[in-house]
Amino acid sequence: QVQLVESGGGLVQAGGSLRLSCAASGRTFSTYTMAWFRQAPGKERQFVARMWWSVGLTYYKDSVKGRFTISRDNAKNTMYLQMNDLKPEDTAVYYCAAGGPPGSNLPTAFNYWGQGTQVTVSS
Repeated sequence: QVQLVESGGGLVQAGGSLRLSCAASGRTFSTYTMAWFRQAPGKERQFVARMWWSVGLTYYKDSVKGRFTISRDNAKNTMYLQMNDLKPEDTAVYYCAAGGPPGSNLPTAFNYWGQGTQVTVSS
């Protein structure tokens, strides 16, 4: 089993920054893809960014390219999402996910989920 715990959300003004963390425990992630998704009220969960853990390859949703950076700390088994130049439309609950195949952006492809952390960006 895999347990994922997100942290780092909060309230920030437009243009500000936050760093989300996803601490993982349980099985090794060396062969997994891990990802960040987000869900705003009344909307479907959407892909934000992913990393193929074993090789460090990353991929981003177009609207966050250049503003968000996904990274990892292998020693801590932790994934991060650095979010800069935040916009009100980034407001959502952010979830980390693991267990997906390389190349997938679909929530249904991921087996393990954290509880989510709220990010609110005020204008």
